[in-house]
Amino acid sequence: MNQATTKDATKTADTQARSIKKDMVKIETSPTQSFYDFYLDEHQNMACRRLHFAGSSFGLLGLAKSVTTGSAKPLVKGIAAGYACAWVGHFFFEKNKPASFKFPLKSFVSDFRMYSDVLRGNLSLKDRKFDKA
Repeated sequence: MNQATTKDATKTADTQARSIKKDMVKIETSPTQSFYDFYLDEHQNMACRRLHFAGSSFGLLGLAKSVTTGSAKPLVKGIAAGYACAWVGHFFFEKNKPASFKFPLKSFVSDFRMYSDVLRGNLSLKDRKFDKA
């Protein structure tokens, strides 16, 4: 079995396990939670997650510098660096297309939710087995 097939099988198994768990417990999910679950499924690779975390940090640093200097240039640079990191993570490590191509606003919100979950310890940047979300 090659690496891509193994990765697809793991994603399918994870998705099925979530589905079975939800069916057994009868969890009602909001559309926002459903998209976030999809978003997390698209971010299984740790290198991709790390690049997203770094990219979001660059974006926030750019925002902070823009506020302190009164110039939009650092914000633009931070956003560009953030998206560059995220897209490298998807194209080279996750091997999928970024969700921001189809759902830009939901993806932007979910990225910062993922960032927050990492900071709070709900998502790991080391191994998925440590995820609590």
